Amino acid sequence: MASIKDKTFSQCWVNIVTVLVCLIMEHVLHEIHQSVTRVENQEVKRGREMCYTLSGRTIIITTCVEGVTVPGHVMADDPQRNFRSAYYEKVGFRGVEEKKSLEILLKDNPLDLEKLSTFSQRFPLPSVYRVHVWKVLLGILPPHGDSHALVGGYRKEQYQDVLEALEVMRYISSSTPSTHVYLRMFQLESQVLPRCSETTPPDEENEDFLSISRAMEEIVDDPIDCYWLIKCFVNQFHTKFGDSIPHLPKSLEHYLSQEEPRLLSHLKSSGALAQLPYGLWFRRCFAGCLPESSLQRVWDKVISGSCKILVFVALEILLSYNIMLMGISRPEGMVRFLCNIPQENTDAIVTKAIDLWHKYCGTLMHAA
Repeated sequence: MASIKDKTFSQCWVNIVTVLVCLIMEHVLHEIHQSVTRVENQEVKRGREMCYTLSGRTIIITTCVEGVTVPGHVMADDPQRNFRSAYYEKVGFRGVEEKKSLEILLKDNPLDLEKLSTFSQRFPLPSVYRVHVWKVLLGILPPHGDSHALVGGYRKEQYQDVLEALEVMRYISSSTPSTHVYLRMFQLESQVLPRCSETTPPDEENEDFLSISRAMEEIVDDPIDCYWLIKCFVNQFHTKFGDSIPHLPKSLEHYLSQEEPRLLSHLKSSGALAQLPYGLWFRRCFAGCLPESSLQRVWDKVISGSCKILVFVALEILLSYNIMLMGISRPEGMVRFLCNIPQENTDAIVTKAIDLWHKYCGTLMHAA
């Protein structure tokens, strides 16, 4: 009987201690949340900007709507996000603050393209808003939200007119693959459509277009949106970055010398450096190399104004498979492997590539 009482008494103490621990943890979490709120409320208004001080660092908040803040840039070399974002990530709500912030930006009328670009450079776009943000940044939709429905209707009409013209001229039929339809539409609108009697297999430039088209089809469901995004993405890429693309391999070599000089030496001595798949990486923007779930995060950065991200994705691929590449002596073997990298690790590769990009180029980039 005494032993039963002792067990009961011990169990009671265990229950009491458990309850106390839970209460203490709840209090600690509450204090953390309150401290974050107090820090964020120490604000100095500057027009539509706000300036917060946290742990000695000044954080610029780009806008404020009804007390909800939009993450801006940290005026320091520290690449970490602000404390509140880090806190939410720790408790499993990664991206909560970013999504709310983007929703606030999308309520502006007209939309601020500079702020949308800054947001896209700093954070991954939520999938639910990605296509819409891309359409605005690429000029498919205007900044004025009131005109979106009207302009969207015009885009649809233009798509239908070009499609019907190609059908009448018998360039396409119901059996033509959609990516080849997009190519012919693009050629017609660019005034480079070949004669039917002169049609030949796609050249290198057209193959680049088809690779980007195939990838975009996996990201975007609506064929009209898909075509406009392909067309404007390709046009913007060549207009903005056409002069920079030939210099990207040299840039890759520079950063590789900083991160892994032994691998660079191996690539040079084996003759593989000049044969790396630069076309796949830098002209096709990794379309056909990365799965679309990873690729769209890279394209967020390209569409919002930076082709330099492509260099760091290529760099991280080389770093991630450093050991394997060091074990291959023939350049053909290296190129074959790099053109068909394993698909299961690409999310981690893109995340590390973005970190490297921020490390070398800063958190805000709108230049190539």
